[in-house]
Amino acid sequence: MNNPFLVADYNRYGFSKITIKVLFFVFISNPIPGLKFLTIFRLTQKYRRKNRLFFYFYFLWLRRLKIKYGFDISYRTQIGKGMYIGHFGQVVIHGDAVIGENCNISQGVTIGINNYGEKKGVPIIGNSVFIGPNACVFGKITIGNNVTIGANTVVTENVNNNSSVLPAKMNIIDKDLSLYYIQNPIV
Repeated sequence: MNNPFLVADYNRYGFSKITIKVLFFVFISNPIPGLKFLTIFRLTQKYRRKNRLFFYFYFLWLRRLKIKYGFDISYRTQIGKGMYIGHFGQVVIHGDAVIGENCNISQGVTIGINNYGEKKGVPIIGNSVFIGPNACVFGKITIGNNVTIGANTVVTENVNNNSSVLPAKMNIIDKDLSLYYIQNPIV
């Protein structure tokens, strides 16, 4: 395969070349969900305007993988070279989002739209960005290059280059609210 995006993605997963043996490993022998999904994602994008028959074939395959692995990433999403999806499960990325090169996405990540206010829109994420488990990035904001977004962080503001974003400190209050959440307890 001559697609530079695919080659870069495979390099991020530790494969120097895309060979039949590597494809067999990725798709059949020991499936790697993130790389398998990205391969079909890139092929869907490649044939989007070139060959409708191939486009629909890969589009339907991509839809199947979305359900199987829990990756709700639109084929319209602009993703740079060298994407790495660490684990399968509950990754949601809006179709108008832009993600740079060499980015890592963890499980439970949402990159989504804000539907109102001055930040109405979707994020633009720079190069070499790590987004930790269960982090959310919303609205028309820009995440700079070389940024780490920690686990369980909600980002709704611009983030400068070479920064780290961490979740707010945990707050403990002296009031038992469990009775509002525990329904039909066993006595």
